[in-house]
Amino acid sequence: MNNKDDLFIQKILITGGAGFIGSHLAIYLTKKFKNSKIIVLDKLDYCSNINNLGCVLKELNFKFYKGNILDSELLENIFEKEKIDIVIHLAAYTHVDNSFKQSIKFTENNILGTHYLLETCKNYKLKKFIYVSTDEVYGSGLIEDNDDNNNSINQSSNEKSILNPTNPYSASKAGAEHLVQSYYKSFKLPVIITRANNIYGPKQYPEKIIPKFINLLLNNKKCTIHGTGKNTRNYLYIDDIVSAFDIILRKGEIGNVYNIGTDFEISNLDVAKKIINISINLNNNNNNNNNNNNNNNNNNNNNNNNNNNDFNIMDYKKFINYIDDRPFNDHRYNINYSKLSNLGWKKSISWEEGIEKTFIWYKNNRNYWLNLNVDSYENINNDNNFKYFGNQNNNNENNNNDNNENNNNCRVCSNIDLNYGEKKPFHLTLKSEE
Repeated sequence: MNNKDDLFIQKILITGGAGFIGSHLAIYLTKKFKNSKIIVLDKLDYCSNINNLGCVLKELNFKFYKGNILDSELLENIFEKEKIDIVIHLAAYTHVDNSFKQSIKFTENNILGTHYLLETCKNYKLKKFIYVSTDEVYGSGLIEDNDDNNNSINQSSNEKSILNPTNPYSASKAGAEHLVQSYYKSFKLPVIITRANNIYGPKQYPEKIIPKFINLLLNNKKCTIHGTGKNTRNYLYIDDIVSAFDIILRKGEIGNVYNIGTDFEISNLDVAKKIINISINLNNNNNNNNNNNNNNNNNNNNNNNNNNNDFNIMDYKKFINYIDDRPFNDHRYNINYSKLSNLGWKKSISWEEGIEKTFIWYKNNRNYWLNLNVDSYENINNDNNFKYFGNQNNNNENNNNDNNENNNNCRVCSNIDLNYGEKKPFHLTLKSEE
């Protein structure tokens, strides 16, 4: 594949492309590779949001399909119609806490869904199938009782390390990895596997630790810590994993696994403390600005201290609530990512910069996830079996225009998505925001 952007002409399918990572990647590719066509398939589950893709929904080189990877007929139709060159498979259930309660759903979606996709892909001449896995497939990076003094030894995992998943989520991802590898060996499917550290940034659904802590604090609630909070994770900002996928798309070698990681490691407790500090500092700055605007007399500066008494930066206890630990909680995930670095990738966003940008985004977009509604409208005729959001050259345009008068609350675009295999279309509206 040519490295020059203007010669990058591919039809790229991103499953789970309305989710956190998928939407950032879809926007990046749509804007950067104008000669390529970016197709997103997403069932718009609770953690996905069509508004994540709002800035590219009208782009000529973008198309959105609402559907499930478990729908083999839909997959076949998309591949047949779109002539897919590259697949980036992100669609998955990913929240570890949910996997302890709904493990069968994780197996069904993450393993069986991947199998359906692989079965479809093997019948087409793909250039690359990129399976997006996780660092959690390695298990904990802590090797117990491994030296002469009976001390624990920390170890980093490289791409050849044995997979040792310890929860239903990571087990489902590891199982799907084995399926992907089997299709590479048995059917010569041109696969690449990625395993990344924890990713954070704007638009992430607030079940994950960083947006969860931010939203709890913004709503005057305590951060909830599993166990002692001493478990550590490595965090990579969303822009950096997107740039990693760019490198892998253009330079990644078929049949290889690439870790996507960072050396920055922090405990869950320290994540909470960092976010608390940002919240306190922003609150103090706002109070100071308000007081300065309302008082021209410097003698009133003492009021600032009074307003800040509720925020003692060293008093974390009143901002943190410790709860029971998970059934099993890996101590840490430490991966070696030198293989990807050798392709020319390196992270560009520091933890300090990324976490502050993330906090400010959630502060300014408090209702982003709260006000998502799906409403059904009257049937809209469609000349074919494909029901999608995006650039269309069919009779839907006139039909959509007829319905726009009733859909003024839509924050996405004027087109209306017709769900594949459903009698009624859906349309996304938002409640009035503060």
